[in-house]
Amino acid sequence: MFVAMNRFKVLTGSESDFEDVWRNRDSKLSEMEGFKSFRLLRGATNETEGYTLYASHTIWESDAHFTAWTKSENFRRAHAGAGERKPLYAGPPQFEGFTSVLDK
Repeated sequence: MFVAMNRFKVLTGSESDFEDVWRNRDSKLSEMEGFKSFRLLRGATNETEGYTLYASHTIWESDAHFTAWTKSENFRRAHAGAGERKPLYAGPPQFEGFTSVLDK
């Protein structure tokens, strides 16, 4: 199993816009071989720094399945226009990938 996560620092006051982008996004993840599940997680708001932490969280059968997604037309379409939206982030997303070593 492979877990792919992106952490986003969303500017305070932009949380609803950020969540709407994800709600209305037609990622076609479910069409991808090896895709298991997706979650968008909301974390704490950092008042001092002016952002709310979010993480997108996908589970794949393997790292190879995730890599295939990143090279697919579905991936390109899901991310099209991301730079054209009003600024929502306090810096770029931070990717983290994990391979399962213990499953119970």
